Amino acid sequence: MRRRLLSLVSLLCAGALLSGCATGVDGEAGAIDAITTIPSLADVEVSASPKDLTGEISVDLGADEPEPVTTDPTRTLPVTVKDSQGTRVAVKSADRVLALDQYGTLSQIVYELGLGDTLVGRDVSTQFNQAKDLPLVTHNGHELNGEAILDLSPDLIITDTSLGPWDVIEQVRDAGVPVVVVDSKRNLDNVAALIAQVASPLGVPEAGKALAKRTADEVAAVRTVVDQKAPSAVQDKLRTVFLYVRGQSGVYYMFGEDSGADALISATGAYDVSAEIGWKGMKPLNDEGIVAAQPDTIIMMTKGLESAGGVDGLLERYPSLANTPAGKNRRFLTMPDSQILSFGPRSADVINALAVAMYAPESLQ
Repeated sequence: MRRRLLSLVSLLCAGALLSGCATGVDGEAGAIDAITTIPSLADVEVSASPKDLTGEISVDLGADEPEPVTTDPTRTLPVTVKDSQGTRVAVKSADRVLALDQYGTLSQIVYELGLGDTLVGRDVSTQFNQAKDLPLVTHNGHELNGEAILDLSPDLIITDTSLGPWDVIEQVRDAGVPVVVVDSKRNLDNVAALIAQVASPLGVPEAGKALAKRTADEVAAVRTVVDQKAPSAVQDKLRTVFLYVRGQSGVYYMFGEDSGADALISATGAYDVSAEIGWKGMKPLNDEGIVAAQPDTIIMMTKGLESAGGVDGLLERYPSLANTPAGKNRRFLTMPDSQILSFGPRSADVINALAVAMYAPESLQ
């Protein structure tokens, strides 16, 4: 487990130590002050009745400081790789790299492979301390800016299909920049494969194997603790769903089987309701689905819940939520958009943070 999980519990909300931060509302409507220092689940006492817990909690892993698996990886370049779209890409040099995706996962992987000094720019989701001063090449959220990219003279771009417009990728390819497209699917099962897809064009396959093993070991360690701490009987597990919301755009989805969110829910020891109600993939939220799910806990992205006007706004739009255990108890757990479904080297920390919020919220106060 990373050292950020070993610190004593404290609340750091808006730069000040406050009490009741988990359920307090800051100056923005619907916003919940985030808890940024999270203990290891192994070190806290869990609730004997997690279904009876009440209140919203927002957790945030904070400005992460990645720990490279090696400080001097052995590089073998040039190399030709076949990317996830079947394109063969010749990489002659990887000294000026852009690693871009919706969650900041790819740049995190590059840094933890020991090649952070090759990064020359970042996407908006790349927030770790060592990269915060790099120039942004996305604007208006997750839109790629071709001019900003080419101004940095990259000799390699690693990306996926989560960012757009795709015309920008074609533009930089036409300018002669090698672009390697990796798998955009994010779940716990393909973390090792994703790391390998990033390590290969960088010429560091052995470092990739080492990082994949370390990440898998960390996830396995957290899941062992979850198995020990979370309810074991199915009827005692927290019935949980994941809602994806963009209130300004009228986007309200519930993520189901094979969405990645189902794997995250199961990893926390909760009960993924989507399989029970036959909710496949990502589908628009409706009253029928809410009533069928009867969740004890609802997991969301932080900005998603805020965009709906917070818990009150979401309950107003979907009154049927108020008739579920989660709605009655206001059991909404949120995490920043760039973290919760990133499924990279931080996977163990994401699982731990959500599990602590589910089973040991008192440890966060």
